[in-house]
Amino acid sequence: MWRLRKLGKGTGGTGRRAAEDAGIWAGRGAGFWTAGDNVRGGGRYPAGRGRTGRRLVRVLPVLVIVAGVIFDLVTPTRVTASPLFAAAPLVAAPFYPMAGTLVIALTSLVAEVVLHIHADTQFQVESISEVLTVLVVSLLALYINGVVRRSGERLASARIIAETAQRAVLPRPAERIGGLRIAARYEAAQEGAFIGGDLFAVQDTPYGVRLVVGDVRGKGLDAVEAVAVVIGSFREAAEQESSLEAVAQRLERALRREGTRQDALDIFEGFTTAVLAEIPHDEGVVRLVNRGHPEPLLVCGDGEVRMLVATDPALPLGMSELGMWPDRAEQAAYPEGATLLFYTDGLTEARDAHGVFYVPRERLDGRVFQGPDEMLQALIDDVRRHTGGGSQDDMALLAVSRPSEGEPERRRTMPLVP
Repeated sequence: MWRLRKLGKGTGGTGRRAAEDAGIWAGRGAGFWTAGDNVRGGGRYPAGRGRTGRRLVRVLPVLVIVAGVIFDLVTPTRVTASPLFAAAPLVAAPFYPMAGTLVIALTSLVAEVVLHIHADTQFQVESISEVLTVLVVSLLALYINGVVRRSGERLASARIIAETAQRAVLPRPAERIGGLRIAARYEAAQEGAFIGGDLFAVQDTPYGVRLVVGDVRGKGLDAVEAVAVVIGSFREAAEQESSLEAVAQRLERALRREGTRQDALDIFEGFTTAVLAEIPHDEGVVRLVNRGHPEPLLVCGDGEVRMLVATDPALPLGMSELGMWPDRAEQAAYPEGATLLFYTDGLTEARDAHGVFYVPRERLDGRVFQGPDEMLQALIDDVRRHTGGGSQDDMALLAVSRPSEGEPERRRTMPLVP
């Protein structure tokens, strides 16, 4: 049997009451953020700060031109505001569209010429040189705007391709599988990145709902290839093998075959930590095989959190050269209303500014959520708050809830378009 590491209740009560006592809201997808916080870009900022910054960027070129006009009018003729008029289109180039940059450039050029006419210096060599400087800089700003716009289009195309590739390699499971409620999230450590070495897959089989959550050593395309191998082998083995131990052995053999196609370093050092689970239909238990992966959590309906710790830990997948022994699936109770939480080490290795690691079992203890999706969103928000922006490693989360008897089916609603 699995050893269940039980956590005590907090002094503030359980469920929503405990969250309120701590000044925190649990459930409804709000995470653990306190009132007044605003998540923007993974950080913690006062509400409206990002909106104010965007407005300032939009009006800054205009303010520069206005400042140049005022400066030129209140200073002697020999003092020029030409640098301000040249700066305005350069400021607009990265942020404005082509038409907006052109308007700013023409406005700067016209302001420069009109001010020289007003001072009756339009035919002086210095004045002509200043006008030509603003003209050249304006043309340069238009060129920069075009480069930025094309780069943005290529970046958007690359993001779409990356997202499509991730959906092909790591598709998100359905919300309902075999009578269980499923939620999965993949959070990349680098902003804009989509594909990494973390993986999850859920499949309904004749033996029950089977799933795998894992973390491939390394990054880049090699890790993505290993993810594809693990998930492909799991889907085939989950249908064909009668035991969870046999599924684990199929994954082991698939990774060893993949390792022979790589160089010597990968053959001896490549591995994948993984936890496999099997939830038989209508039995109220879960069977697990853990291959060096962080222990899953069992979050009961009353907020009690238990850690499913393997009594006989095994080496990660792909390390059979260091020793071979039979896998042993271990069983634990899986009551109605409980949620199984599987995760990769990106969650437990997230650290705050003082180097303190994130401990999900402590953060979840006593909390009650409406469903698995709300739990995962709360965890993601709480990690961002803990780290001040996001985890240093990719993070895969999978939550599997066993509905209570008589629990109504949740339905998604779509807004009506008039």
